[in-house]
Amino acid sequence: MKIYHSISEVEKVKNAVVTVGTFDGVHKGHQKLIGEVCRKAKAMGGESVVITFDPLPRRILHPQEDIKMINTLDEKIAVFSRLCVDHLLIIRFTCEFAKTSSEDFLKKYIIEPFGMKAFVIGYDHHFGNDRKGNLEFMTRMSKKYGFEVDRIAEEKIDHMALSSSKIREAILKGDMSTANAFLGYRYSMSGIVVKGNQLGRKLGFPTANIEPDPGKLIPAYGVYAVLVKWKDKLYGGMSNIGIRPTLKEHQLTVEVNIFDFNHNIYGEKITIYFVQHTREEKKFKDLELLRRRLIIDKIKVSKILEGV
Repeated sequence: MKIYHSISEVEKVKNAVVTVGTFDGVHKGHQKLIGEVCRKAKAMGGESVVITFDPLPRRILHPQEDIKMINTLDEKIAVFSRLCVDHLLIIRFTCEFAKTSSEDFLKKYIIEPFGMKAFVIGYDHHFGNDRKGNLEFMTRMSKKYGFEVDRIAEEKIDHMALSSSKIREAILKGDMSTANAFLGYRYSMSGIVVKGNQLGRKLGFPTANIEPDPGKLIPAYGVYAVLVKWKDKLYGGMSNIGIRPTLKEHQLTVEVNIFDFNHNIYGEKITIYFVQHTREEKKFKDLELLRRRLIIDKIKVSKILEGV
């Protein structure tokens, strides 16, 4: 997959089939859309092109809402690379760029650099500052500029329409089963391992603490059954997200006890994949009660991970 951060970098593309979107989460609906781009490109003897934006447009247009990302840019690129995308253009989204009209965007960022032969659009997609970049608009433009247009129907799981908003809600509730089913892969968080207060080690449950991207969506507080990736190897683990009320610290912590693991990984990157939320965060009377609860938590988490 070739990645471009500017239209000036774009190389010649043969019979380009293009789609555009924010792709927050790159969920199963997005994957269906991209799959159709690839299918059509193959049928035309061409190449698939995905155009997306960074940062999330809503984070720029509505900063007061403090919208968090389901995927960081690196995570989004990783998902695209696992699909069939030949070319990925990442457009820097700014307030100035947001003023671009639908037709100007179409000409400057799609037709001119890629020589588009076909465009695949989602069932409810709009683009451009005037929000006119929908199916009706693209159908008219296809006659003017000479390209084909395909529309993808709404994707549903268990009779529920897929959307990034529903995934975000599920993550915030700790409902990882729903979030993962909609995403088509496990929700994850990555970060560099930093030193904590090392209390976990004293309790017999040493933890790796990470500092995730500040724009990343944090799941509901509590304990999770997780998988942990370090140096391309997966380990089972038990993660806790919260403010550790027993310790009265009141500072958000993302930590994980990695099972059957005895390596010094301070300063190294790990990725935590969330499998299931097992309980809410709780304040314990003393550290001994917390230790006993952690023993129970580990037994429960280990049983969950047996089926993963």
